[in-house]
Amino acid sequence: MELAIFGIDNDGLNLVVNLLILSLVAVWLALAAWTYLDAKRRVEDPVLVSCATVAGFIPFIGPLVYSILRPPDLLEDARERDLETRAAELRVRQLTELSCPNCTYPVEKSYLRCPNCQRRLKDPCQSCGKPVDPRWAVCPYCETPLPERKPAPRSARRAPSRQARPKAKPARESAQERAEKAPERPRRQKA
Repeated sequence: MELAIFGIDNDGLNLVVNLLILSLVAVWLALAAWTYLDAKRRVEDPVLVSCATVAGFIPFIGPLVYSILRPPDLLEDARERDLETRAAELRVRQLTELSCPNCTYPVEKSYLRCPNCQRRLKDPCQSCGKPVDPRWAVCPYCETPLPERKPAPRSARRAPSRQARPKAKPARESAQERAEKAPERPRRQKA
């Protein structure tokens, strides 16, 4: 004789109730497995993944709460967005590096002068004639040592003269420093 759940004696109705309970258990376990797999795709921290999995075993309510509180993005999407952001920052940096420092007009690497403001961007190499940055010591194309750039003469530099500089005020002495400098006084004896 079969076990009568909920006191049902009809075999056909008892079979339907047993199948319904079995399907609810299967859905409950499937929701717990879905919670684990989804948390693994969305959360990096293994402790949070295990907490979400434990919450997934609370029948039907746990997966519902997890689906409300879960992170909106997958880890792959977040990594891809981070790579896209880095690539965009690199493109912006390259665009700013390929612009005139004086007028920000777009220039090419081979330009010696800015076409807009005519500012000298690079010097030609004396050996091969290719553009060379003024800060370089060797031409990267032909390996010719470049002449050292002479610093601007002192008269051209704008340094304040000594007469124009304000005199520094002496720092105030602390009470302890004054006491150390002062001569010792003989102590009075009490009578």
